Amino acid sequence: MGGEEVRNKQIIFKDYINGFPKESDMIIKTSTIKLKVPEECSDAVLVKNLYLSCDPYMRSCMSKLDNNYVPIFTPGSPIVGNGVGKVVDSCHPDFKKGDLVAVMVTGWEEYSLIQSTDFITKIQHTDVPLTYHLGILGMAGMTAYAGFYEISSPKQGDTVFVSAASGAVGQIVGQFAKLSGCYVVGTAGTKHKVDLLKNKFGFDDAFNYKEEADLDAALKRYFPEGIDIYFENVGGKMLDAVLPNMKFNGRIAVCGMISQYNLKEEESEGVRNLLNIMAKQIRMQGFLVYYYRHLFPKLFDLVIPLIKQGKINYVEDIAEGIESAPAALIGLFSGRNVGKQLVRLASDH
Repeated sequence: MGGEEVRNKQIIFKDYINGFPKESDMIIKTSTIKLKVPEECSDAVLVKNLYLSCDPYMRSCMSKLDNNYVPIFTPGSPIVGNGVGKVVDSCHPDFKKGDLVAVMVTGWEEYSLIQSTDFITKIQHTDVPLTYHLGILGMAGMTAYAGFYEISSPKQGDTVFVSAASGAVGQIVGQFAKLSGCYVVGTAGTKHKVDLLKNKFGFDDAFNYKEEADLDAALKRYFPEGIDIYFENVGGKMLDAVLPNMKFNGRIAVCGMISQYNLKEEESEGVRNLLNIMAKQIRMQGFLVYYYRHLFPKLFDLVIPLIKQGKINYVEDIAEGIESAPAALIGLFSGRNVGKQLVRLASDH
């Protein structure tokens, strides 16, 4: 078959988790791989991973639940997620050696053999940071675009509340809201993140939810006339406080519920204020970014000029080396990251 054989460090998922994940739930393993697509793998692409994306949905991949909304990880195999990389070898006519690619399902390893090209895209826009294709031009950007423009139906003058607002998605949603002529308030868990929301991302206001003994009172303070749009990233007590503060015909886009991901099944929090959905005719809709992939051209048309004009900002938190990947992923669930969490495996030059 030919091809140089090289080391391939991998992050292996140990077993299913009930509760808060730990770094020890993942192990680092070193194997080898040949830098050539095997002859039997027609149309496959071999990729050197340059960056890996850490995303909250990956916690759900660690649990063996009935009707899980994402594919679960396989114990004893590498964790999988989004990545960007460079093609090392290819048997597919659309990809050639040296191409930069975004991959929706790549292994957490230095080199990955991608046997299905359904979820691999050649990166055309190389005049913006490569990492942006895992963030503002990737799944996070499309999540913000679909949740805000497609689900929330914004109008100029709407009042918008974003939870987990300094994260990979929330920071984009807030800036989309300002571009749409809305009044937007975000919440985060540290003073530094609150300052970012107000001073870098242009939110009208922001607050630290950890400093608020009464979330309902806090929301009444920032939204005395109520909330038109709530971009939901947190769930639990935050959602329960938001519902009575929604306006008539308000819209809630349910992107995630990170406060619930690490609770044991018997600990999950209920929501008591659901009557407001009926009484105020609130439209509350969950969505999965996978079903909005066809809108990527619209996202690029909107965001790339804004990036080049300096009219939109994006903050990243980049950990160095594949060995740092478990800690980077676990850090998401305690709010350790500031902005989009990535892991750099190799230089993109």
